[in-house]
Amino acid sequence: MRDAVCNCRFHFNHNVFKLGLLGCFILTSLLALTACPSPAPTESRQIMRIALETAPQRLDPRYAVDVASQRVVQLVYNGLVRLDAQAKIVPDVAQSWETPEPATYVFHLRRDVIWHDGERLTAADVHYTYTSLLDEKNESPKRASFDKIQSIEVMDDYTIRFVLSEPFAPFLTNMTLGLIPRPRAGEAERNLDAHPVGTGPFKFDRIEPDVAVHLLAHDDYFEGRATIDGVVLRILPDAMVRLFELQKGNIDLIQNALPPDLLTPLRSDEQFSVIQAPGTNFMYLGLNCQDEILKHVEVRQALAHAIDRQAVVRHVLSGLATLADGILPAGHWAYEANVSRYTYDPDRAAQLLDQAGFPDPDGDGPQPRFQLTYKTSQNEEGRRIAEVLQEQLRQVSIAVEIRSFEWGTFFGDIRAGNFQLYALTWVGVTEPDIFHYVFHSQSVPPAGANRGRYLNRQLDALLDAGRRSTSQEARQAPYSQAQILIATELP
Repeated sequence: MRDAVCNCRFHFNHNVFKLGLLGCFILTSLLALTACPSPAPTESRQIMRIALETAPQRLDPRYAVDVASQRVVQLVYNGLVRLDAQAKIVPDVAQSWETPEPATYVFHLRRDVIWHDGERLTAADVHYTYTSLLDEKNESPKRASFDKIQSIEVMDDYTIRFVLSEPFAPFLTNMTLGLIPRPRAGEAERNLDAHPVGTGPFKFDRIEPDVAVHLLAHDDYFEGRATIDGVVLRILPDAMVRLFELQKGNIDLIQNALPPDLLTPLRSDEQFSVIQAPGTNFMYLGLNCQDEILKHVEVRQALAHAIDRQAVVRHVLSGLATLADGILPAGHWAYEANVSRYTYDPDRAAQLLDQAGFPDPDGDGPQPRFQLTYKTSQNEEGRRIAEVLQEQLRQVSIAVEIRSFEWGTFFGDIRAGNFQLYALTWVGVTEPDIFHYVFHSQSVPPAGANRGRYLNRQLDALLDAGRRSTSQEARQAPYSQAQILIATELP
């Protein structure tokens, strides 16, 4: 993810105020948009107010997977390493590391890292973070990304060794996971969802359920205290409310949380700075591959041909997106360009549906081939996209019922596999191991994010091979084959 800093009435230390540019548009390497009001009178306390579309679901980094939760987590916690603005791995809590053997990593920790409760971070905290994440009873959705860890050894207070079962290329990238404190003597495991404790530039102050999360600057942050006193992340589900609050000066920053058509008046208003840059987010249509209709690959291919994605980009997103061939953006070292593509072709869609055993029962009449349920959150843009897809699929005699839910219920259903169709966005994609997290048969929730329950042994083998080598050149072949297979199967 790329850092975004809004210089309105605030001045930030770039390394202290870390706020990834998290996107919410569609089907693409996307355009990231930021808007903020112009300088306001100086306040006694410098508090930055940021709009969130939804309430964060989890504030424990072992479980936080939704965008709103990640917004909070990245400000409260540090990992052993982090990704810089070019997505390169750089030190964070670990000041250095070495690999004495291909499957062994030794991390040397900084000695000046202080938890928000005043205790000093040691290797025992790192050990606890990962052993608790790997404990199956805790059901972390991130566990599958760390399943190659064979042993973790605390060598001294500031040195820790990880031994893997085999060489594992994404290991360092995964070590950006936020670290949590071990329980203190006589203390039970902390409820980090209710009261997060990290080492990051901002510490948890309080949460107003469904209203706001309040953070304060961490005075003892190892890279220096933030130059602002705090952050308030306000939960504003309605886009027009977010816009009005921005215009009234009650919000200082909005990141990718306004529909494109609302940006036009902001661009011409000198009060606001609108920053636009390419992003690496990817919005997708999720399919339940265990469903009696959607388990047929011809049906999935028919859906792809029946949807006019360019019309969605043009009419709903004001052209602020590009069409994608898969999760990885073009230009990524593992990107495979020679994959199956699905142009808008309703006639071809109808042929595929016929082949799959779902003929149109009455030709041009009102009866559909079948009906699908499309689940979405109450996000206005998401609902508009759902309505466009509903009409496009009606043209090939597929009836779509749209069901809109508040975010927590919606996301809970998606993780539980209680859906036929839904749409969500992967944010800040950089590591091709995301294919394992999303499509491997061992990544079915709660172990990972294979929410569509897609099971394919051939793909599993390719994704396992892509993990084993630490060489980009060696990883390219299995990931290229995996992308070709995914583009054909369309899970």
